[in-house]
This record gives sequence, structure tokens and C-alpha cells, in this order.
Amino acid sequence: MAGFRLLVGLGNPGTEYENTRHNAGAQWIEALARMSQCSLRTEKKFFGEFGKVFIGGQECYLLIPTTYMNLSGKAVQAVCQFYKISPQEVLVVHDELDIAPGTVKLKKSGGHGGHNGLKDIISKLGNNRDFGRVRIGIGHPGHASQVASYVLKKAPSDEYQKIEQTIDESLRYYEDIVADNWNSVMNHLHSFKA
Repeated sequence: MAGFRLLVGLGNPGTEYENTRHNAGAQWIEALARMSQCSLRTEKKFFGEFGKVFIGGQECYLLIPTTYMNLSGKAVQAVCQFYKISPQEVLVVHDELDIAPGTVKLKKSGGHGGHNGLKDIISKLGNNRDFGRVRIGIGHPGHASQVASYVLKKAPSDEYQKIEQTIDESLRYYEDIVADNWNSVMNHLHSFKA
């Protein structure tokens, strides 16, 4: 069956990073886990918070790496090896500087665009970039030198609400996203603006 078996939400561990822009992907997976009554548990061998859930009749794995962002690939690689999951069956949900807060884009394959989490996942998957992405817009601070501190800050509340609305909106279509029925979903989500 086509579709994604491993859904990964990127973020940094620890309370000081909760609700920061860089943790938008982790928030998406946390929300999906709540919707599916799936409890995520710390799983040492997978270097992350991990859970199993049935989506559209297919068993899927939810993962939030608890390594730091730049080591996210370690967790993804561990789950892929254990469950024999190919890169094409991996969906990574992450914050995206190149799109505005309140927008979300789906993408198959592609580079890392300087995102350290994606960079590490690509390298740990043997330089395979053919995994799916849900890109949650967080906007850009305007200058490359400001990116590191920008992504690790909490967004101002109006911006944060837009990010949350985007997460909620995209999760309305999670079954189609996971089943890889992207055409209808993309038409809607790519024109959505919180």
C-alpha cells in the first residue's frame, strides 16, 4: 500500500524549546498523537518519543527525535532500520523559513534548504532525499545571520496562533496526507492562509 509509515516531527527536546518556531514539526506530531489517542513514550533505542497508530487501516509510527535538531537523522535511521522502512515511506514535518507563518506546503523530496534536521536525516538515510515533507511556515527573520536565534525563539502570539492554525488545518487532512493522496489536499492547503 502506498503511503507513509513513519511520521517524524522535528524539534529540540527540553522545556526551554517548547513552542519555539523550530518545534513546529514536533507540535504537529503531538497534536496527531492526541487526535489518535496514541501515547508517545520515550524509546531509548529510537532516540525519541515514539508511538504506533493506525491511520486509514495502516499501522504507522509516530516519532519525535529527542536528540537535538542537528542529530534528528539518528532517530529516523534507527526506526527505519528496525521496521525496514524505506526513505519514500518517511514523512518529515518541520518548520520552514522560506514560507510565511500561517501557510503550509507539502513537498516530495528536495534538498535541506539549510535546515539542520533535514540535513542530518538526508545524510543518515544514505543521502536519500526522497522522503515527504510537511513544511510549516515560520517566516524568515530577514538575514541569514539571525536565523539561528530566530528559530529558537517563541514566535509573538499573533504569529504563534497562525502557526497553530496551520497545524490544525493541515491535520484535518492527515489521513489523505499519510495515504499519499496529495493532489486534492495540496490544492486546498497550498491556498490556505491563517
